[in-house]
Amino acid sequence: MDLKKIGRIMDISAVRTDVTMDEVEQMIAIVKKYHCICASPMPWVTEYTINQLKSYDDVVVTGVVSFPSGAETTSIKAAAAKELIGLGCRELDMVINVSALKSGLYSVVEDDIKAVVAAADGIPVKTILEVCYLSEDEIRRGAEIGVKAGATFIKTGTGWGPDPTTVETVKLIRSVIGNAAYIKAAGGVGDLDTLLSMKAAGCDRFGIGVRSARKIFKSVEEIISKEV
Repeated sequence: MDLKKIGRIMDISAVRTDVTMDEVEQMIAIVKKYHCICASPMPWVTEYTINQLKSYDDVVVTGVVSFPSGAETTSIKAAAAKELIGLGCRELDMVINVSALKSGLYSVVEDDIKAVVAAADGIPVKTILEVCYLSEDEIRRGAEIGVKAGATFIKTGTGWGPDPTTVETVKLIRSVIGNAAYIKAAGGVGDLDTLLSMKAAGCDRFGIGVRSARKIFKSVEEIISKEV
């Protein structure tokens, strides 16, 4: 792909528990500098992030719903979705009910996603499976349910889990959903080689934390400078 445009497949995030306002500012600066498609802040700084990026018409701010466990009630998730959209978010990243999925309560998972999709009222919803806690069969089930419930993206994780997303996971999800939804990888996409390998495997978008984003863009700049 054209590395000069790599920011257009990258959602830069500042959603870890220990993120400070300094990292939020870094996220905003990275999005501006590299023309990234999206910024993903925690809810309490969402309105601030939107205001800082309001002059960038082709940059969206994602609202994060039910991070990191996905265990809130469906009504709370739907209310959060509406509030975040009201602030100006143009995409939503929601954690599915991982506990219900692992318990085999698939209708609970589906109804939960459907409620947020309905609350989003046309705004793209990315359903987060949190694959680091799932078996391969549970990943398949979660991806299938997300598509059935109307999700625009199937997202691998929040980045909070203990294990990284892998290229094999991306391939597995793509084999399950075909072209019925996009795939977003997050958690473990820490360098350019990993990102490009996942892109080749069928991933459409990447959730990249501030710390990893700096490393990836440094690699991109080094490659581009050698090509000049």
